[in-house]
Amino acid sequence: MKYRKLGNSDVEVSEIGFGAWAIGGGWGEQARDESETALERALDLGINFIDTAAGYGGGRSERIIGEVLKRRGNPKVLVATKTPPQQGAWPPSPYCRWQDRYPESYLRANVEERLRNLGVERIDLLQLHTWTRAWNRDPKPFEVLQSMKREGKIGLVGISTPEPDQNAVIDLMRAGLVDTVQAIYNIFEQEPAAELLPVAQERGVGVIVRVAFDEGVLTGKFKPGHQFPEGDFRRNYFAGDRLDRAVARVEKIKEAVGDCGYTMPQLALKFAMSHAAVSAVIPGIRSVAQAEANSAVSDLPDLPEKLLCDLRAHRWPRGFWYGGK
Repeated sequence: MKYRKLGNSDVEVSEIGFGAWAIGGGWGEQARDESETALERALDLGINFIDTAAGYGGGRSERIIGEVLKRRGNPKVLVATKTPPQQGAWPPSPYCRWQDRYPESYLRANVEERLRNLGVERIDLLQLHTWTRAWNRDPKPFEVLQSMKREGKIGLVGISTPEPDQNAVIDLMRAGLVDTVQAIYNIFEQEPAAELLPVAQERGVGVIVRVAFDEGVLTGKFKPGHQFPEGDFRRNYFAGDRLDRAVARVEKIKEAVGDCGYTMPQLALKFAMSHAAVSAVIPGIRSVAQAEANSAVSDLPDLPEKLLCDLRAHRWPRGFWYGGK
């Protein structure tokens, strides 16, 4: 496992992290013992960065992580979690007020809940789970988090990009309000390479890449007509003909790269970590097999420049998919 500096912090994180959404629920049936075993195996393989959130099973993911780490004697692992806004539109509407979605009293109470779930006295990295550019002129929620950082409740402060407007966080980086940014960056979604990633690199902001597999389709494992079960959020993400369209795009990638020496999952992860601004990529891990396969990608050679350039041609500007058909 290789390690990278997390922005301007003095922390080095495994370039492959543990995405912990699925162990909290939302991706179909998941037994608790399988979740714990997957996390244990990932830690054994050198993963020292875990990403979770309040919304992953209503804190279930956080509690599993906290219990596993306590059982292992609280090893040197950086755990990032997220605070969502109070009830309302997701992502927040331009007409939402931060005073209604991220008021100080709510932020403080939510952070205390995160601390209890994880069983710690300080959160290594606290990220706001979404944002709207409408709040950039008055980013008071980050002033509150920076205060909590000074109080010792939080180690680092971050933001997870709003899916339809990832560039909304660039002003926050330039203003020095965040230590990290969690962004969607993959073979299809390459827009962050235009400005978000370069600005992060210039400002020393750590970048955590999510959705490297585009919710699984870039692994190449799906066929046209695949149906996701009830309880799996991808049933909505790939509503209508979305999955079939995405699968057709993946097939074009396979044809273009041929026998390049990488499997599709390896190719997807290596592409996501290819930019120098990226500190860690956090594929979802819910089994021992996934922990082993994803961890092993770190030790593979970097993508040759020609192959990387070939993959850039498969950028797919398709808009925003989370809101239904």
